[in-house]
Amino acid sequence: MKLEFENKEGLMCSKCRLLLEPGKAHITYLKSTFPVELLTCPKCGEVYVPEDLALGKMQEVEKNLEDK
Repeated sequence: MKLEFENKEGLMCSKCRLLLEPGKAHITYLKSTFPVELLTCPKCGEVYVPEDLALGKMQEVEKNLEDK
């Protein structure tokens, strides 16, 4: 899954107080791992998953995996 995000809202890591940057993340669900590009903290690696992605595309992928 290739997604491209920019930090237009100026989102910051609550732990490190740094601006989130586009970066590579791996999402795992039901023993399946998917590489994606999301906003991440450049220091601690914390990943930001926007609500629309979590309730849209990711929910669709979860449903497809559960149906298999």
